[in-house]
Amino acid sequence: MLWLSRWLDFCMNVSHGLLAPAMAGSRVPLADEREQFLGRLVQIAVLCVLSLTVIFGVFFLGCNLLIKSESMMNLLTDDRRPSKEAEIMMIAA
Repeated sequence: MLWLSRWLDFCMNVSHGLLAPAMAGSRVPLADEREQFLGRLVQIAVLCVLSLTVIFGVFFLGCNLLIKSESMMNLLTDDRRPSKEAEIMMIAA
């Protein structure tokens, strides 16, 4: 993971036009590297938790909608009554 951290630092330095100090061999103290690593680790953890929350939210919302639509269809089928013609045919037979 250290290579990823250094790559991101290099990209940030290039994007900000600060390539000269990075190439000169200036070294960030070890404590700062640990703080940056922990900061990125926390960001990744928060992103994962939020992503899982959204995924499960969509899943449960979809299940709830399916259950409601099924119950509404059952209500429609229960309300159906045989037509008057069928009653007449049953009485005549």
